Amino acid sequence: MNKKNKFFDIYLELEQDITSGVYPAGTLLPSENVLAKRFSVSRETIRKALVLLLENGCIQKLQGKGSIVIDRERYSFPVSGLTSFKELQKSEQMNATTEVIRNEETTLPDRIADFAGLPHGSSCLAILRVRYLEGEATILDYDYLLDKTEPIADEILEDSLYQYLENEKGYEISYAQKEITVEPLNAEDKKYLALHGDTHVVVVKSTVFLKDTTLFQYTESRHRLDKFRFIDFARRR
Repeated sequence: MNKKNKFFDIYLELEQDITSGVYPAGTLLPSENVLAKRFSVSRETIRKALVLLLENGCIQKLQGKGSIVIDRERYSFPVSGLTSFKELQKSEQMNATTEVIRNEETTLPDRIADFAGLPHGSSCLAILRVRYLEGEATILDYDYLLDKTEPIADEILEDSLYQYLENEKGYEISYAQKEITVEPLNAEDKKYLALHGDTHVVVVKSTVFLKDTTLFQYTESRHRLDKFRFIDFARRR
């Protein structure tokens, strides 16, 4: 072990232990005292190594408990594609379920009307769903169907909205414009998501169009930071 950078060597070894499953996600690392004895160093050196693990998203410090290992598995969400959650669930082999929180006819919020270029007071079908991955609430999906006031059963929304619209209602869903930002938590993020101390979420706002260019949906997906990577394919022109 390099005497000059002992804490970094310890960090690398502990990171390898986490990656290899010696310390699985959701378990606590040994205490500072135990680690200090294992590596024959001071607790201060162990603390420096733990800070590196914390900064690199390997652990989360829990007051009164210690250092818990974070699940760093991320699922790939295509930026340029228009893919339903059920299709992503299949392609990424996600262990996922959906809970419908809200499903009602209402007036489109003014901020969304402005974003979508629609007049204030427009009616819509408003849907709020929580996506659970491996039993944890990791996505909050807001959907506003702009041309639809006919109710849709919760059972359909728990399965696949797009499959229902395309196969049962004949919608020709074609393309979307997307905006991706990182935003502070709102009240419903805090209420419904398992955040593990996060202060921000990744927000994907989409306006979705039919083949005839009709704007029919606005969606806002709020993702927990540690669970997702957003991918795209780029070619130099």
